[in-house]
Parts: sequence; C-alpha cells; structure tokens
Amino acid sequence: MDNPLYSVAQIRAIEQAAQAQLPPGTLMHRAGEAASTYALDLLGGVPAGRILVLAGPGNNGGDALEVAANLAGLGANVDVVHLAGAAPSPETQRALERARASRARFIDDIGGEPGCCLVVDGLFGIGLARPLAGRARELVERTLALACPVLALDVPSGLDADTGAIIGPDGVAVRATHTITFLGDKPGLHTGDGCDHAGRVHVNRLDAAGLHTADAHARLNAPALFAGLLAPRRRNSHKGTYGDVAVLGGARGMTGAGVLAARAALYAGAGRVFVAAVDPGPGLDPMQPEIMFRDGAGFAFDGRTVVAGPGLGDSAAAVHLLSKVIDGTGPLLVDADALNLCAASPDLAARLAARGGATVLTPHPLEAARLLGVTAAIVQADRLENARELAQRLDAVVVLKGAGSVIARPDGEVAINTTGNPGLATGGTGDVLAGLIGTLLGQGWPAWEAALAGVWLHGAAADRLVASGVGPIGLTAGELPRAIRAELNALVLDADRA
Repeated sequence: MDNPLYSVAQIRAIEQAAQAQLPPGTLMHRAGEAASTYALDLLGGVPAGRILVLAGPGNNGGDALEVAANLAGLGANVDVVHLAGAAPSPETQRALERARASRARFIDDIGGEPGCCLVVDGLFGIGLARPLAGRARELVERTLALACPVLALDVPSGLDADTGAIIGPDGVAVRATHTITFLGDKPGLHTGDGCDHAGRVHVNRLDAAGLHTADAHARLNAPALFAGLLAPRRRNSHKGTYGDVAVLGGARGMTGAGVLAARAALYAGAGRVFVAAVDPGPGLDPMQPEIMFRDGAGFAFDGRTVVAGPGLGDSAAAVHLLSKVIDGTGPLLVDADALNLCAASPDLAARLAARGGATVLTPHPLEAARLLGVTAAIVQADRLENARELAQRLDAVVVLKGAGSVIARPDGEVAINTTGNPGLATGGTGDVLAGLIGTLLGQGWPAWEAALAGVWLHGAAADRLVASGVGPIGLTAGELPRAIRAELNALVLDADRA
C-alpha cells in the first residue's frame, strides 16, 4: 500500500483544483464534517464534558468553526476561543456566522474554565510562515498544560508541514494527541518535531482524491515498498548463497561497535560475517563465535559487502583501509567514523561519490552536517531536503537517522520511517542498523530497498521489545539483533502467505 506525502505547494495545487470544480465553501464544509466525525469517534459519541475549540483567523480557523457548529448542533458543550483576523475569507466568515448562531459559547480565554474532554486546534494550518506570538502563542502554551486529548486540524499550529520543524528558533507548537490532515498526508507530521507534536495521524482527502495529479516524491516507509524481495529461503542453498559481510572497524577501545554490527548482520541472515579490525582485538565474540575476526590490513575485501565505520577511529590505518574499500566495486555501507573521515577529506568524499558499487550512507544529523558543511541545526530544520542534497551530492542512498528517519536516493525520492521509539536513543543502535542494512546488501538487495527494509526492521524490532516489556528506558543495542531476526522472519512468512 502506497502512503504518499505531499508538500505544501502540492496541497495548495490540489486545493485550487478542487475549488475550481466545487461550489464555494465546499472543502471547508467537508473538512468540518470530517473532523467532527473523527472527534466523536475519539470521544465515543457526544460527550458530557466540555469541548474547547481554538479557531484562528484564516481558513484553518474556518474549519474549526465548522467543527464547533457541528458538535454544538449535536448537543455537545462547546466553547470557542476565536482569534479574529482583519479580512477573513468569505468561507471563514460564513463558518463564523454559523458557529455564532449555534449553541457554542464564545469565550475570551482558556483560564478559569472547567476541565475539558477535548481541545480542537484550528489556530493555524499549513500557511503559517512565522513563529507563533502574542495571544496565539499564549493559547498554545496553555494547551500544553491541559491533560486532555488534543485534535489538530490539518497540522498542529506552529509546526511546519513540510519539514516537521517547529517554526522559529524559539517557537512553540501544539502537542496534539491526534491530527486529522486534509487532502493528503504531509511529511512534517512524521519526522523531527512532528513525531512528538502530531500524535496519531488520520488522513481525509475530502472526496478530492481524483484531483491528485501531482506525483508525490515522498512517502511513508512500509513493508509494501520492499515486499518483492521478501522470499523464503530455498532448501537447495548454502552459506555462500547469502553473502559475506565484512565490518571494517574495531579500533582500540571501540571493538564493541564492530561486534554489534557483526551480530546484526549474522541475525539478519548473512552467510558469513567478519570483523576486519584496524587494531588487534579479542579474536572471538564468546556470545557469537560464528563471527570471524581478521586483521584489517591483510583482509581481502573483494567479493564481500563492507560495512565501514563502526568503531573505525581516525588513525592513518583507518584512513588507508577506508580508502581501499571505497575504491572497491562491491556493495558498501558507510557509517559513523567512516562518514566523519569522508567529511574531513574532499578526496575521500569525491571518490565515494564516484564509486560504481551500491552505496548506502547512514549518518545521524551531526554526521550529515559535517558532510554538507553546515550545522546540525540546519540539517534538522529541513531533514528531507538535506537528506536529498546529501544523496545527490554523494550519489548514494542516504539514511538520515533520527525521529522519523529519512531515506533518500539521488533522484530526489524520499521515504520517512514510522517504526521505532525512544529506546533507540542509546549507544550502539546505529551500529546494529549498519550491520542490518549491510547484510541485506550482501544478500543481493538493491541499495534503496535494503535501506528501506533495514530502517523499518530496526524500528520494528525496538517496538517489539517495548511491547514485550523491554524498554524503552534501558533498552540496549545488544537486544536488537534477536528482535530483528523475529521481525524479518515474520515479514517473510507474511509475504509467502500473500
């Protein structure tokens, strides 16, 4: 199932096409009806408690006023805080008149009112271009202190629908438990601050699905995007069928990073797994003796998939070995220290961009910033566009890690991942992801699908652990490989049954 994500510009075009074919106010009326129905679903019917509707001056406020009139007409206790604008659209003006003619009560402030069972946020939608200030900011800050569900209309007020960043360096945004978004889903609801502020996202296309003429160049990651590569293993196969994965790392004091990547590769099905160590190491993983340790200086990387970076360090030996694998033609995943070495060396970066084999990069925001020559704050301010830029610049599939990890390829296509939880915010989980994607590459998966599947499985494994009572607080990277194995086998079984 495809889950397209549309930019604000694309949504505007869809909206204009719909308005050209429909009577004035139709979309606002439909949005009000859809949001009212969704609100009642959340509440289990018309509630006895109070519903607080925050309506801004624009069309998002008009949607909210429609909701207020609808719910009041059904007998709900509705209070409306309305921020009037200088020149509302005719549709918004009609919605205001309808709400004032209903049983809804217009109030001046939230303070001093009895507790509510739902807040409907219709202050500002996708058109907001500046940080919330004045009374709007005060209202949003007060909603943050309310202990009731919050339903945002289209996008939580104060959140950029394209980027998932809160608007303004000191901005605020509504923290919704649910968002009903109209005409099409938006990327900003699923990455960065959007992960904490949008809550559960419900899409309603307002019966305008036939007007989606623009191709979406972003989508939500899901198994459907890589299901064609999920297949049961043939009985007539052997370890050579499933590839050799070599983890280039293991600098002194950082052996664990290479071991975690190697364990992930093993549990995700690699035929053989090596740690090609920069410095002399333990020579054995007592928990997983199947992993073979070799001296990186004399290791034959040709014919193997290389995961470069976990615990690699920045020694001259590390630079030499990284240079060697970049010049190879086999599949290559570049992570952690290897990314930083490329960022520090224009020569390595140029050779990385020019290599012929499948290449996947897995930076966190600071590593991406170093590669792009900007700050991490700039990367986080527009995760999709910076992931695209890095993919194009280095001609590789890029996984920009973080809340709502962004997977980008050089042609500009991106996917946002929806699995995972804060349990992954601990050392070593990135090494596990690197080993996981590396082993999919080693089994012959194309770089794009390997990245999509690896990121999805990595997050789903963390979700499985949390569901079983492990974490999110205190979840460790070493617990992920077995959960990844369970998720991968479950996906293969489901694909085989389909």
